Parts: sequence; structure tokens; C-alpha cells
Amino acid sequence: MAEAYRTVAGEGECRVEVNGSTFLGFAAPARSVADAEAFVARVNEEYPDARHVVPAYRVPEDEADANGMVREWSSDDGEPSGSSGPPALNVLVQRDLRNVVVAVVRYKNGPNLGVGGLARSYSRAVADAVDDAGVIEERPHERFTATVDYDDSGTVRSILESAGVEFDATYEERVTVEVRVPVDDAADLRDRLRSATGGRVELA
Repeated sequence: MAEAYRTVAGEGECRVEVNGSTFLGFAAPARSVADAEAFVARVNEEYPDARHVVPAYRVPEDEADANGMVREWSSDDGEPSGSSGPPALNVLVQRDLRNVVVAVVRYKNGPNLGVGGLARSYSRAVADAVDDAGVIEERPHERFTATVDYDDSGTVRSILESAGVEFDATYEERVTVEVRVPVDDAADLRDRLRSATGGRVELA
């Protein structure tokens, strides 16, 4: 059985003021390194005049391997070494969160905070952003594609809706459905689709 894990429920944000410096914290779910890097890039684009944008994430090395290794990464983004990125990442580790990305934007208008002051400020911004997002327990998911002719598309859609899984259908010459399903339910759902379509569904 695939183990459940802790992650953020959605996007969260916060604002922390420390001795003239402003820290804007942002947190979001991320299913892959690509998801995490896209979120960090978005924050950078939204705050191009920021002095620093410090990112950190914990995401699967392989999105398709629900119980696989977690990739941990952070950057100080020009702050003193070890003063920002590692403390931001440490909040995620201490709270046992995965499939999550955070970014902290800093505007400096006051005195130097020192390494200790920076570490505390970045940690607080991450913690507050995570609190704003909310923490939930999630079951590992996997993805697969179901391709059928139009005649079977209604049947496939009905089964997926009754199963309560996430899916996205594309209608071209045939109907291609991208499905996201809890790992523990995936084999049974595939069997149901094969049975309901007389084996006509193509699964990948």
C-alpha cells in the first residue's frame, strides 16, 4: 500500500516585516521538479525588482514513482551562504512536507540583519506561508492515459466521474483522457475501463 504523505492544501502567502526588511513568503503544491521550478520562475517574474528571491522545494525525483526518493533543493540567491535557502528548506523538512515549493521575496530598506537574523526571518516567512496554505495528508497518485473511439468515450467518462478521480479529455480523431488516480486504486480502475469497453480502451 502506498504511504500517505503531508503536503500543502493549496497556495499560501504571507508578509513579514523585520527591521525595515520586508519578506514575502509564497508556498504551493508541486508534483515534480518542473512544477517547482515553474512556480519559482513565476514569483521571480512577479517581483523583478526584489533584492532576493529565495526558493526551496521537496518534490519526487520521479513523478511516476509515488514512493520514490524526494529531491530537496534550495538557494541563497545572493544572501550570505547558508542564511536563507537552507533555513527555508529546513522548515519543510521539520514539518515533514513533500510535493511542496516555497519562495521568499526580500526587499531590504533597513540595517543588515546578520546571518542569524536572516535565517530566522526566512524561516518565519516559509512557516507563515505554509500555515496560510494549510497542511493536508495526501495519498500518492499516478497518471495514465486512456484512448478510445467516440462511441466508448461516454462510458469511460462515466466510470471516471463515479470513481471521483481527476481527468482531462482531449477530443480529436479519437478521445484521449489523461487520468490522475491514487496509486492504490489504479489497477482496479484500469480493469473497470477494460471491462466496460470490452477491452477496446488503450491504456498507457
